[in-house]
Amino acid sequence: MRIVELSRETRQNILNDLLKRSPNHYSEYESTVNEILENVRKNGDSALFAYTQKFDRFDLNAENIRVDRREIDAAYGKLDDKLVEVIRRSAENIRDYHQKQLRSSWFDTRDDGSLLGMKYTPIARAGVYVPGGKAAYPSSVLMNVIPAKVAGVKEILMTTPPGADGCVNPGTLVAADIAGVDTIYKAGGAQAVAAMAFGTESVPKVDKLTGPGNIFVALAKKAVYGYVGIDSVAGPSEILVLADESANPRYVAADLLSQAEHDELASAILITTSRELAEKVSEQVGIFTAQLSRREIIQKSLDNYGYILVAENMQDAVDAANEIASEHLEILTENPYEIMAQIRNAGAIFLGPCSSEPLGDYFAGPNHILPTNGTAKFFSPLNVDDFMKKTSIISYSRAALEKVHRDIELFAESEGLTAHAHSIKVRFEEQAQPQNPKAAGGIGPQSSCHRRYGQKQRRKQKECLQK
Repeated sequence: MRIVELSRETRQNILNDLLKRSPNHYSEYESTVNEILENVRKNGDSALFAYTQKFDRFDLNAENIRVDRREIDAAYGKLDDKLVEVIRRSAENIRDYHQKQLRSSWFDTRDDGSLLGMKYTPIARAGVYVPGGKAAYPSSVLMNVIPAKVAGVKEILMTTPPGADGCVNPGTLVAADIAGVDTIYKAGGAQAVAAMAFGTESVPKVDKLTGPGNIFVALAKKAVYGYVGIDSVAGPSEILVLADESANPRYVAADLLSQAEHDELASAILITTSRELAEKVSEQVGIFTAQLSRREIIQKSLDNYGYILVAENMQDAVDAANEIASEHLEILTENPYEIMAQIRNAGAIFLGPCSSEPLGDYFAGPNHILPTNGTAKFFSPLNVDDFMKKTSIISYSRAALEKVHRDIELFAESEGLTAHAHSIKVRFEEQAQPQNPKAAGGIGPQSSCHRRYGQKQRRKQKECLQK
């Protein structure tokens, strides 16, 4: 791997280099993706089936688009029993972790009869896209589906491309069954994203769409955002290791390569304060790469987006890490917790020599669907909140509104929104024109009618909150 002195200039050059990998820089494919989306939106199943025949060489139709129970049962038989058990245990860890993210609706009641709150409601239907073929990752099935199940999503469907024989990767099917997917559809690519976003005769429209995919899937998700919610527009995988002289060079090299093997656009960066460590890691990377099965992909990844940066001090190293905002950040220093406190931007942080990145990919429990391409500055890992809607709750008694109505009217009028102001004023017309409450039918602000209404509303509030 190339060794470079860390400076403001080299940091900016690397940032510019990494950002070129973003799906935002693949506009040459957008017209093709948009054509697919529009065709499926207009023609539904017929377009979806035609694209599956064209790209996957499978004759898809309304009768065979759904994976049936026999296919799922057969998939279990194609996997090693030990692997199935590992998938189950991984699912348990992921479920336990995400259970801790659940939040309850809350309500704040006040003595004046006002109530404010937040109501949490799971979305009704979620769709998960899962790649097929060589890029099939059962672990990603668990990471996408389980947070939705924990959130309480009523229906979860999944699309994944079939092989030419109509079969789906058995690991994908087993993971989907363990995670709790309701229906699996044999469809892939931008056309599957379109089917979930717009709905077809066979595939129902979802409310939110998550899951990784190639550049066509990423661009399709970006294009349908607004018709449905999406998790993110994911870019290639990334790892950044922060290390000092105490780090084991073999561990660092192995961890860098764990992400470089994903694809030629993957990024692997080491930032260290030790020139000696930098040289040893570079040597180990060369030794390991020659031994690994995906060495050609690894080498191209390292040639294009692999760096070892030598910093003058740890503060410069931390500043660079925060600016890069990597998907995965490993801290291999004498005191990793002290460094972690200074990290503002990272998708997931791994602390210490025994917390290698694949631990998070497969087993620990935190989600491995993470922000990439510097978006960790404003995005978070996929989580239970991604499948929940938050609704504001507002209830004011007349007494509470009376104290503030003139403030609201003034604010609305200052913006030129007189109908807004009138909506408040109309509730206090009788105060502007004093009259005998009895002659007006007892509707004055201090009438027994208003008192009874306020008391009744407070009783209802208490009953609701107790439930």
